Amino acid sequence: MIATEQDLAALAIALIGRARLPARERRLVPRRKKFSAREVAAIRSSIRSGNDPLGDFFATIRSAEVRREQGATYTPQVIVDAMVAWAANEVTPPVRVVDAGAGSGRFVSAAAKAFPKAKLIAVEIDPLAALLVRANAAALGFAKRLTVKGIDYRALDLPRIDGPTLFIGNPPYVRHHDISARWKTWFSDAAHKLGFKASALAGLHVHFFLRTRQIAQPGDYGAFITAAEWMDVNYGSVVRRMLADGLGGTALHVIDPKAVPFVGTLSTGAITCFRVGHRPDQLTVRNVASLDDLSPLSAGEGVDWATIEGSKRWSTLLRTTPRAPYGEIELGELFRVHRGQVTGCNAVWIAGDDAAHLPARYLFPAITKARDLLSAGEYLRSDKHLRRVVDLPVDLDQLNAADRAVVDDFLEWAKLAKAHKSFIATHRRAWWSVGLKEPAPILCTYMARRAPAFVRNYAGVRHLNISHGLYPVQPMSDATLDAIAKHLRETVSMTSGRVYAGGLVKFEPGEVSRLHIPDPSTLTARV
Repeated sequence: MIATEQDLAALAIALIGRARLPARERRLVPRRKKFSAREVAAIRSSIRSGNDPLGDFFATIRSAEVRREQGATYTPQVIVDAMVAWAANEVTPPVRVVDAGAGSGRFVSAAAKAFPKAKLIAVEIDPLAALLVRANAAALGFAKRLTVKGIDYRALDLPRIDGPTLFIGNPPYVRHHDISARWKTWFSDAAHKLGFKASALAGLHVHFFLRTRQIAQPGDYGAFITAAEWMDVNYGSVVRRMLADGLGGTALHVIDPKAVPFVGTLSTGAITCFRVGHRPDQLTVRNVASLDDLSPLSAGEGVDWATIEGSKRWSTLLRTTPRAPYGEIELGELFRVHRGQVTGCNAVWIAGDDAAHLPARYLFPAITKARDLLSAGEYLRSDKHLRRVVDLPVDLDQLNAADRAVVDDFLEWAKLAKAHKSFIATHRRAWWSVGLKEPAPILCTYMARRAPAFVRNYAGVRHLNISHGLYPVQPMSDATLDAIAKHLRETVSMTSGRVYAGGLVKFEPGEVSRLHIPDPSTLTARV
């Protein structure tokens, strides 16, 4: 029935009936495709029964990879219903509802039913998705109350009205790499005007929070579901500060990735509730293990804002680090955990053909990708399959004439690749000296879709910043190191790290340091 985007557009038009459409949506309408009255009636009946067949068709036709690039990840109805129900419990019902990044209109459709007198605005930049919003509105009978804005949410302006506006939705998750310089400049300038520092690394969902802070009025309120990473990363600090100042954070509900808050991914979802201009004395926080446990969004534990504002990472508010059981200690008491070296330009410093003539003593076998450790198993005994990293001395005058000539030729090529202009290179003692750390006896992966791999480094290789090195504070025997690595492999799970969009689990050095292990003497006794 529906095989192409043109088919889906034709079905949407059949549901809308005769209507004037913006030119950008009218271009999607095919001239030949038609649907029978029975087919249209069946789709309309499904929509009125609470389903979203148009959104489901959209997710089938447009691949998950493409939708992820566009940030078009549609929200399960159980989450939509919980967020709208939270808004319905507010003292004053909204006069206006804004669905930020509407997709096929799941939030605005639920809000239309919950708030029968409210004006409805759906903001959706994708012409096909905007057409689906109109079709759902026509089928559900709220088209006359609906305005569809086919613009970027960051360009949305709202006239002042008497009464509160509800901001609700699932802002698109688009990483900073795919955000244009124009919008990054907008983000920086807008944050500065409100008194906040902003990072160019912020994803699109952070931009949506900022635009909401700009256009919302005191008395407005809202709830957004996003990836949860803004709670901890540096670029998310602007959201954390806004919730503490002006945006008025009231609650934070973090959904376990096993509950699959976003279909087709394993990412953690965070529902953030806010009341603009009114921050309560406490922020309600809660971990949600299952979508069945999501409602009501009033549930959770209150945390004083004084505690919150003293926390650089908000994930710590939702989990308490248990004290080490009797006989166990934190790993950080025995090891210093260091992330590997950042080269500043892997294309140059991870040796390729242009480095082939460099002296071998400046080419160091190293862990350059997580797969190097994941495929090694328990022990890394050989470096033959690993790539080499170029690490030249700071003082090149110590080289003999022949070696200096070869190195100079290499550095001329490196300059052509602009390796000397990277941020990292300009902040080193010498731009050509990467400064690899000494080999760590235990290496572990830093980010993966699985628990970390802990590998004994018998080959004595170095590591880049895709992995961590565990360095003993005091000398340890090989047997003790083997036993500790074995225990970590058997006991550390994904729940000890932070889950990011796409299901990646990240273990920062501090999180690895807080892992619990028994006294080493008891471990070696078990081997």
